[in-house]
Amino acid sequence: MTLRDDALKSLKETSRTFYIPIRQLPDGLLEAVASAYLCLRAIDEVEDHPQLDNSTKATLLRRISLNLQAATEVNSSDSFSDGLQAHHYNLPDVSLRIGEWAVLAPASIGPRIWDATAAMADRMAHWAECNWHIESESRLNQYTFSVAGSVGLLLSDLWAWYDGTQTNRSLAIGFGRGLQAVNILRNQTDDMTRGANFFPIGWDRSLMQAYANRNLSLADAYTRQLPSGPILDFCRIPLTLAHGTLQAMALGDLKLSRERVMQLIEQVMGTKVLELE
Repeated sequence: MTLRDDALKSLKETSRTFYIPIRQLPDGLLEAVASAYLCLRAIDEVEDHPQLDNSTKATLLRRISLNLQAATEVNSSDSFSDGLQAHHYNLPDVSLRIGEWAVLAPASIGPRIWDATAAMADRMAHWAECNWHIESESRLNQYTFSVAGSVGLLLSDLWAWYDGTQTNRSLAIGFGRGLQAVNILRNQTDDMTRGANFFPIGWDRSLMQAYANRNLSLADAYTRQLPSGPILDFCRIPLTLAHGTLQAMALGDLKLSRERVMQLIEQVMGTKVLELE
């Protein structure tokens, strides 16, 4: 099995809904986006790990960041995962294999992905150390930029690298923030269980829903500027699911049903989707 095939297999195991649009991307861009997604998912699993204390999370995240910052043109996949072996019994496979995901990207864009992952890992370490204490909307903006708005910027860089597609970077930040706000709403109970509360002081779900909608409106504007093709399809799928999730929660559901997820993806793709079965 090639590294590309292995990455797609891991994508399908970790996020089948992202697997579908990534799999549709053309050669070169597919490897770049898959690399970015899996690298970011690797550190996200550390941040959200239910059995690691916050100090250990911060240490591991900074170790990953330094590994990525030390990268050269002749790096091996093992050098990116230096220092993680002691936690092999705790960390999921997608985190332990971050070195493989890092070298999956084409050499001409890989360092941009490493830089974005390193920066996010450092930010995640900061938030773990302060136990994700978010007392104001300003702090919420800081957090949603740290873990999502910056992803929108990375995606814009990937589009420009691949075929010169230019995007509004402010709208790209809103794209990431909007998706993250929906995740915060959907995962509120689980987050509270592990001691993390992403709601500013005094905010209820209606205020967080308004925050999500404001940023999703920026995401809508971002996608309207994209030319037709696989890049637009890639962006429209998570955005459509985010809007659908907000609508479902407004009706009292915590998340979209599996059937509804498939329906929405098929509406965007314009074809029957079998990969979620």
